Amino acid sequence: MAKIGEPRLGRIITTDACVAEGAAWLAQAEPGFAQALELTGPLPLRLKPDGFDQLLSAIVSQQVSVAAANAIWKRMRDARLTGPRKIMWASDDELRAVGLSRQKVKYARALAEARINFKSLRDAPNDEVFATLTQVSGIGIWTAEIYAMFSLGRADVFAPGDLALQEAARVLFDLEARPKEKALREMAEAWSPWRAVAARLLWAYYHVAKDREGIR
Repeated sequence: MAKIGEPRLGRIITTDACVAEGAAWLAQAEPGFAQALELTGPLPLRLKPDGFDQLLSAIVSQQVSVAAANAIWKRMRDARLTGPRKIMWASDDELRAVGLSRQKVKYARALAEARINFKSLRDAPNDEVFATLTQVSGIGIWTAEIYAMFSLGRADVFAPGDLALQEAARVLFDLEARPKEKALREMAEAWSPWRAVAARLLWAYYHVAKDREGIR
């Protein structure tokens, strides 16, 4: 079962049972989600560690395919270029050699220089998490929301700017057009307090409906 965090944090997802609880709630609240669950089956937990390397990995994943992001990240791990000190000590040529673009080299260095207190984010409210992370060049609200969902386990965070979520919502709810970020954010309000599970379900549905990968 999900544990109760501080009131300002809301539910925290820690186990598969948490995800199953959220999925059952969503299926009861929205017939479309019940239909989607029949196709997807049980949803994955998808929790990741928190910390610098997870945000660096998210930067690597920006605007590239899942396969390309995985290949670059593997090269970075093999070269031991996933920590803040290593990023600062490495030359631009070394970072470019593992696959980072010039822009992502700048973003990686900005993240290293930010010296974020990742432990303090574990107990910070969502708005504070988003504000802290988006101050770093190269980290937008999408990346901050993904981090809150999967590295901090926040159950009521959504990422409406994600194109796969937008397209999954269009298909599942038979919308005339793909909803924009603002519209999907408003739609997702009805899925609280399990918006992060709704995201997992929409990504899983996207994979089934489109036979494509949604998110790394």
